[in-house]
Amino acid sequence: MSSSRLRWICFAGAVAAAQAVAGVTCAAETLSLRHAAEAALSRNPDMALSQARLRQAESGLRQAEGAHLPRVSLSVNASHTNDALSAFGLKLGQERITAADFNPATLNHPSAISNLNTRVDVTAPLYSGGQIESRRDEALAHVRAARDGDAASRQRLLLELLETYQGVHLARAYLQVNEQAQAAAAEYVRVTGSLHKQGMAVKSDLLSARVNLENAKLRVSEARRQEATALDRLKTLTGRRLDEPIEVGAEAQPVLPAQDAEALRQQAIAGHPALKALRGQVEAAQAATAAARGAGKPQVNVMVRHDWNDHNLGLSAASYTLGGTLSWNAFDGGFNAAAIDRAQAVRLEQVARLRQAEDGVAFQVTEARRRALEAEQRLAARAEAVKEAEEAQRLTRLRYENGVTTLVDLLSTQTLLDRARADLAQARFDLSVSRGQVLQAAGLLEPEQL
Repeated sequence: MSSSRLRWICFAGAVAAAQAVAGVTCAAETLSLRHAAEAALSRNPDMALSQARLRQAESGLRQAEGAHLPRVSLSVNASHTNDALSAFGLKLGQERITAADFNPATLNHPSAISNLNTRVDVTAPLYSGGQIESRRDEALAHVRAARDGDAASRQRLLLELLETYQGVHLARAYLQVNEQAQAAAAEYVRVTGSLHKQGMAVKSDLLSARVNLENAKLRVSEARRQEATALDRLKTLTGRRLDEPIEVGAEAQPVLPAQDAEALRQQAIAGHPALKALRGQVEAAQAATAAARGAGKPQVNVMVRHDWNDHNLGLSAASYTLGGTLSWNAFDGGFNAAAIDRAQAVRLEQVARLRQAEDGVAFQVTEARRRALEAEQRLAARAEAVKEAEEAQRLTRLRYENGVTTLVDLLSTQTLLDRARADLAQARFDLSVSRGQVLQAAGLLEPEQL
């Protein structure tokens, strides 16, 4: 093979490899927290479940509203009989009776007759004891509760997404800390080896440095696994395949609400979507109680019917019927009274759940705000601790290189530095999540605040 042909083959291979790398790079979508939130709200199965519950409630409302309207039914009934009474009645309905049909022999032994009855029935409720109105109020309350429940589900998902998104950054911060520790451990092996050759360090120090390096490599491997797990969790929340490459944008720090603790508690109790959903359930239970009481009152319905009877398919021999029904269940063995008691008990249960939830939200807001303020102080302290640990590690390393301290002291200061860096990463994560928890506890967490 000529050298020019070989060069062309190598060039083509290099271009193909570059294109493959570029394709992989382009395929990895970078997600900011805002974009991740939008994807999660549109793709996450939890939101699909919430939307399905909302559609169920809306369908129930349409059913309840339809109960006010008349019912129209169409029917076609076919019959063929030689029963004396039925045959005479069908022929009469077809308006084909003649004098000959009153012959006793004909009446008693009629020929078989066919009939097609075409009917339109219209029925409408006039008075239901308030049941129809109460059922509509109940369904409307369920719709409001479902909508507020959907909003609460959105906020829970956003908080979980914030924790997961920041968890990726936390895992990467841990990975960086462990990679720095590995690099430091490798340098300690080099320095200790040099000192050992000079007779300034014993063999055991070199062996300890090597063991420390192997442990550092294991921690890096564990940190990489944790990073991959955090990314997979983010993919799952945003509705992506696990084999789909993604990248995360910058860290997020939600802004803490400006209100004091009391104002935040009042706002949460008044407007938290989960509490509003429970209030909707209380209203629905009250309407269900009213509907149960209405079942014990008189019911009035009206009916309009139009018939056509013919021995063939047709619309001849028309007739109409008007009617009305007044019914009242005067005695049912205590069935309806028990239904009323049960509905009232359900309402009392919902009221108790609401009070319990209001107390819980007030506590969550207060506690979450305390943790957020504490996290701000912790972050400042952790940042200062890293500076001091870096300086301590630098001084100890200089002393070790000059042979005036031991490897144990050097590894101890390195451990303190690694821990300080990890604590700083954890503090940034805690601050972001605690602020998100305040917003979610107050019912204020929305994508625009991420």
